[in-house]
Amino acid sequence: MHSKNMLTQFLKYIQIERNYSVQTIRAYGDDLRQFFVFCNIEPDVDGIKQVNHRLVRAWLAHLLNTNYSARSVNRKLSSLRSFYKYLLKQGEVTKNPMQKVVAPKASSKMPYFLSRNEVDKLLYHLDYSEGFFGLRDLLVIELFYFVGLRVSELANLKESDISISNNSVKILGKGSKERIVPLYPDIVPLLENYVQQKHELYPLNQTPYLIVSSTGKKAYPQLLYRIVKKYLSLVTPLEKKSPHVLRHTFATHLLNQGGDINAIKELLGHASLSTTQIYTHTSVEKLKNVYKQAHPRA
Repeated sequence: MHSKNMLTQFLKYIQIERNYSVQTIRAYGDDLRQFFVFCNIEPDVDGIKQVNHRLVRAWLAHLLNTNYSARSVNRKLSSLRSFYKYLLKQGEVTKNPMQKVVAPKASSKMPYFLSRNEVDKLLYHLDYSEGFFGLRDLLVIELFYFVGLRVSELANLKESDISISNNSVKILGKGSKERIVPLYPDIVPLLENYVQQKHELYPLNQTPYLIVSSTGKKAYPQLLYRIVKKYLSLVTPLEKKSPHVLRHTFATHLLNQGGDINAIKELLGHASLSTTQIYTHTSVEKLKNVYKQAHPRA
C-alpha cells in the first residue's frame, strides 16, 4: 500500500469501505489536519510515528484553552482515535498514543423539544401562507414531527419512498441504512393534496424528490432550516429552532407516552441505543417534576 499521505488514504477508506457521509468525511479531515498543523508534522508515516500521548494531550489542552467545548474536543479526539485504529489495522504503527488520553467530560445537554401545547399551536393554530408553498411548509413541519426525520433524510425523500396503501415511509438514513417508519394517518390528506398540486405546477420528471424549492427543484437543507425556524419562532421561546428540535420532540413525546425505547431507536435510525437514551433523561426530569408537584411527601 502506498503510504505517502496516510490522511488521504484514511479519508478514502472511510468513504469507500465505511460509506461515511460527505459531511462526516469533511469533519474528520478538518479535525486531523488541525492536529497535524498543531504538531507541525506531515501526515506521512514518518510524521505519524513522532506522535505520542503527550503531544495529543498538549493538543487537547490547546483546544480547551481556545474555548472549544468539551463536546467539540471529544469529537476531534474521536476523529484521531478512528485514524489510529485504521493505522494499526494497516500495520503502519504498532503503538496507539490514544490509549493514554482521557477525553474531557462533556456536560450532558438535554435535547431541546416543544411542549404538547406548542406542537398543537404549530400544527393546528398557525396561519400557513396560502397556496402550494403554504402546503409545503406545513408538510415539512409535519414530516419532521410525525416521522422524526433528519434534515438530510427529508431533503432526499422521494415521492416513491412513500406508500399511502401501507401507511409507511422508506427512509435512507446515515451510512445508507434504510428503515421503514409508519406514516401518521392524519398526514395523508395533506400529503395527497400537496403531491397533486406539485404535479400541476411541475412536471413529474423534473424531480423525483417530495419536497421542492420555489423553482421546483429538490429542497436544499438551508431551505428546510428556514421553514422550520420561521414557524417555530411563532410558537416557542426556545433558543434553538432547528429541524432537529422537531425530531427531538417526536422522540420525547413518544417516550413520554410510554413508547418502547428500542422501538424509538429503530424509528430514529440510531445505530446505538446509547444515542437514544438521552431522551430517557428528559422523561426522568419530567417524572421528577410531576413527583415534586403531586407527592405529599416530596
